[in-house]
Amino acid sequence: MLVILFRLLSHLPLSALHALGAALGWLAYLASPSYRRLLSENIRRAGHDAHRNAAIREAGKSILELPFIWCAPQARVLRCVKVENWELVQSALDAKQGIIFLTPHLGCFEITAQFVATRTPLTVMYRPPRKDALKPLIEGARARGNLSLAAANLSGVRALFKCLKKGGAIGLLPDQVPQNGEGVWADFFGKPAYTMTLPAKLHQMSGAPILLTYAERLPFGRGYVLRFVPFEETLGGTPETQAAAINRAMEQLIARCPAQYFWSYNRYKIPGGVMPPAAATAVAEPQA
Repeated sequence: MLVILFRLLSHLPLSALHALGAALGWLAYLASPSYRRLLSENIRRAGHDAHRNAAIREAGKSILELPFIWCAPQARVLRCVKVENWELVQSALDAKQGIIFLTPHLGCFEITAQFVATRTPLTVMYRPPRKDALKPLIEGARARGNLSLAAANLSGVRALFKCLKKGGAIGLLPDQVPQNGEGVWADFFGKPAYTMTLPAKLHQMSGAPILLTYAERLPFGRGYVLRFVPFEETLGGTPETQAAAINRAMEQLIARCPAQYFWSYNRYKIPGGVMPPAAATAVAEPQA
């Protein structure tokens, strides 16, 4: 049923979907106290509270644009994309060392992988949805053409590393909360967040360069600008310094269009079995 609904909605113009999405964003914000609190707290903590109203609208757009991104003919979707700094990607492809694309929950992050996969094969890490009814829609929509999915488990990590060793490209969402044992605590907008260590590990193991990318949503449904940005942070030698460097890079990227970050995402949740940061610090400190 959901697949049918998405296919029907995909026939609407992107401008109409974004207009409906903006209304949906406000409806969700006003109807759900927990959603309202999480979005408001996160955007205030990051120092971008001036963009809160726009962020409410953009969050709704990010949901209702999915039928278009996932179900409309790919040629129609890609006509809505303008690209900046592709030469950074091409240079990395020519070096044949592989590429690690890092894309936070910023703008239309679903379209970045689709576009890149039209230029070069791409493997992205993917966490299967908890509801089985969503799997046919999400997996079928994401695995298009040269776009492959790697599950967020050990076999998926091996697939990503194998791809890099062959000089291929992979994609990760570095601000996604990892599972127990797959991350470390590092500040994100001034508060400790459990942060994945995988991007830095893959970089160290393969020598593949890291590139940042995001797709900014243009006003009135005019499409997207897909931007590629160099990763200029120094990773350091420990998982903690590496995670902190990646979080700083994400903060700088988000500052480019703060209204389009997915502020309602529970970035600071503590996965099951993970020791909270204050407790972890207490354990690490020597006892008097």
